[in-house]
Amino acid sequence: MTLELNCTASTAEQLNSLLTQIMENFSVSDHEGPLTDEVEAFLNEQEHLTVRRHGDTVVASTDFGKPSRVILAGHLDTVPVIDNFPPKWLEPGDSLIREEIAHAHPEDRVLWGRGATDMKASDAVMLYLAATLDGRTPETTPKVDLTYVFYDHEEVVAEKNGLRKVVEAHPDWITGDFAIIGEPTNSGIEGGCNGTIRFDVVTHGVAAHSARAWMGENAIHKAADILNRLNAYEPATVNVDGLDYREGLNATLISGGKGTNVIPDECRVHVNYRFAPDKSLAEAKALMMGADAGAELGNGEHVATGGVFEGYGIEMKDESPSARPGLNAPLAQDLVRLVKERTGRDPLAKLGWTDVARFSQLGIPAVNLGAGDPLLAHKHD
Repeated sequence: MTLELNCTASTAEQLNSLLTQIMENFSVSDHEGPLTDEVEAFLNEQEHLTVRRHGDTVVASTDFGKPSRVILAGHLDTVPVIDNFPPKWLEPGDSLIREEIAHAHPEDRVLWGRGATDMKASDAVMLYLAATLDGRTPETTPKVDLTYVFYDHEEVVAEKNGLRKVVEAHPDWITGDFAIIGEPTNSGIEGGCNGTIRFDVVTHGVAAHSARAWMGENAIHKAADILNRLNAYEPATVNVDGLDYREGLNATLISGGKGTNVIPDECRVHVNYRFAPDKSLAEAKALMMGADAGAELGNGEHVATGGVFEGYGIEMKDESPSARPGLNAPLAQDLVRLVKERTGRDPLAKLGWTDVARFSQLGIPAVNLGAGDPLLAHKHD
């Protein structure tokens, strides 16, 4: 399959065609390669672009001699499918169309399938812009130079993230004055993002036969206190640069035990803390486990010296920093005014983690702006 753009079709038809084509490419994390090949080939056909590839990340840049450069970035991978691949276009009245969507768009077809919202619709827009903003006429010459980044492994642990890898290997490819991440935002601006840390809270016991339980100590029972602490915790809503970021602290996995007749000697509660951009990674970790616990990625279990889980074993699993809104940059202000003019919407806070945080670390102001309802991201329909 080769991505194609029919230049004689209408803009809507071209966008729908590109979206359909990339939706038909299975690209669950770890399987992005074939879609990346298609994207690379499509971009190489555009004579005005310089195209580079690192792993399964493709970077394409214009060189129109403009004084400023804007980066448009989007990930190609999706979360695992749940009976929602291959995609299909649903005609008006189809029972698979969500009620609120049918009400808002009663006469429109709806593209159904994994990745439509997060974030292949935005990828299609980026591919369309990459092909059509070619600098050949005043109408197709942007006011800024553009860098398009299509990357892999956004939906999994940070160490696999393709954008992270290309920044580390080729920092000169990712330079600019402003960046837009095409994560789903209902076409409104969402500034900054919450940071995230994931870690196991560990209890230890003594194994024994369940018929003689008094000979052991039940690690799963000990985990009850961990769950009580989670239930008692009240997540904050923090205002940062005029935007409200709602934090979250949740157990997302729990594991323990080695047999149905064995008292478990270990239990692990996997916890995810989403923290506002008023905190650094170190400050967020200190709130959970104390400032001097010593728990870092890859260094095993350490005892929490303070914080919510004081006294328990902690093993870090993943961490990504937060990002402030970045709306004070001149290009960001221009975008805020444009979106307000077109949609009437003011910027909101991005509650999930996105790669705006990576751009923030590079000193590049960045926002989230993309097609799709963020409330539908990762849902099976």
